[in-house]
Amino acid sequence: MAFDKFKDTLIEADTDIRSYLKNSEAYLQLKVFKVLMRLVTASVQVLLVGSMLLLALFVLALGVSYAIGQILGNIWYGFAIVGVFFIFLALLCYLLRKRINKPIIKFFSTHYFDKL
Repeated sequence: MAFDKFKDTLIEADTDIRSYLKNSEAYLQLKVFKVLMRLVTASVQVLLVGSMLLLALFVLALGVSYAIGQILGNIWYGFAIVGVFFIFLALLCYLLRKRINKPIIKFFSTHYFDKL
């Protein structure tokens, strides 16, 4: 009698553990899917907006280069000045890369470690 009761309790515990593991696996899959979809959608948005901004910046740089060249009397000088400006911006971004990385890491960590 007591043995049958103990056996039933063990069977119930086994069923509960299997159910918990199955639900934990499903939860983990949903969590990974959520994080991946946020990453994918954020990446697509950055690529779309970034490419449009880059194209606009390129056209504006051409216009500014040409205008500076007209003012200086030599088109090449205008393009050289704008080129040096972009090299300066690239070096500045390189030197400040650690300060740029921190907000990005914080942003994505809040999405990865948020509570459901």
